[in-house]
Amino acid sequence: MLDTTSFPIMAKWPPQHPDRLQLYSFPTPNGVKASIMLEETGLPYEAHKVTLADADVKSPEFLSLNPNNKIPAIIDPNGPDGTPIGVFESGAILLYLAEKTGQFIGQSATDKHRITQWLMFQMGGLGPMLGQLGFFYKFAGSEIEDPRPRERYINEAKRLLNVLNQELEGQDWIAGDYSIADMAIAPWLRGLDFYGAREVVGWDDHANLTAYLDRFLDRPAVQKGLVTPARD
Repeated sequence: MLDTTSFPIMAKWPPQHPDRLQLYSFPTPNGVKASIMLEETGLPYEAHKVTLADADVKSPEFLSLNPNNKIPAIIDPNGPDGTPIGVFESGAILLYLAEKTGQFIGQSATDKHRITQWLMFQMGGLGPMLGQLGFFYKFAGSEIEDPRPRERYINEAKRLLNVLNQELEGQDWIAGDYSIADMAIAPWLRGLDFYGAREVVGWDDHANLTAYLDRFLDRPAVQKGLVTPARD
């Protein structure tokens, strides 16, 4: 059971079920990684909506859990040492939950490392590059007259999509069986639609990727995780 006095974040987002894992998130490509994983594992959890507004992510309460002021973050009342633990960074949360449950991390040490390398591919490459693509193609960066920043991220997005498309040749998931690597990668691919950037990166030319994303979105746990916590 959580001692709520040990976690200042709970003053702003009080738990109704302190015996459950607490999720602080918003349904962005990074945020839904955690909610999808929680749905896939079946772990009991309570979701708290943390908007991207400064009043939430830069509040003292949220910063007490994640000093980097980014969603998602979790508190597990049943940590690995028998005491509650807070975890931030979406990739770290996926690894934590996979190790806690023994699910979606492969059946062997070799599997785990193969999955982890593709998780790191998303964390260090795909996510940051597609995020910059969105900034320069749809958001404030699109107003910059110099075309070079936009072209850089369009071209890098194309390169990364080609890497994934080639890797998926002949297999359903990026590292063998369905894993946390897929939960990290696929939400960012879905984000291309939100950015209105599918055409500019040649999305329809990547047959393996389009089928991959369709498979991912067909999963019931994914469908639930994509809308948890609810925006409204």
